[in-house]
Amino acid sequence: MDKRVITDRAPRRRHSAALKRELVERSLQPGASVAALAQEHGINANLLFNWRRLHLERQAAAQLPAEPATVLLPVTVDEPIAASAAPHACAPAIPTPRRAGTGVIEVEIGAALVRLRGVVDEASVRSVLQALLELR
Repeated sequence: MDKRVITDRAPRRRHSAALKRELVERSLQPGASVAALAQEHGINANLLFNWRRLHLERQAAAQLPAEPATVLLPVTVDEPIAASAAPHACAPAIPTPRRAGTGVIEVEIGAALVRLRGVVDEASVRSVLQALLELR
């Protein structure tokens, strides 16, 4: 028994990149009618609108500024250590648990000094540092 499916649909047409580019450029001209261009070339207007959208998205992505390079900042940690609690040269350092909300972070960028005390979320620190870097 032969199980072929008969359809009236024509196979999907493939359009060259050159044709797509030409039609998109023509459709972006002032006063151009996308519907008229599509009809003139025997394609659906929605297809041409899709090509335009993809073209404009690629253009917008190409014009976005590159992400700024990560800048490493010098950091110093000032934490007093009692003489009796100083680790020996051979003994591994054992971290001491800290209470939440204690400690200070100081960041110096140019003439600016930012001092953060207590619990500070990462997003806040990033936004402050980004604002300072943009002031330079």
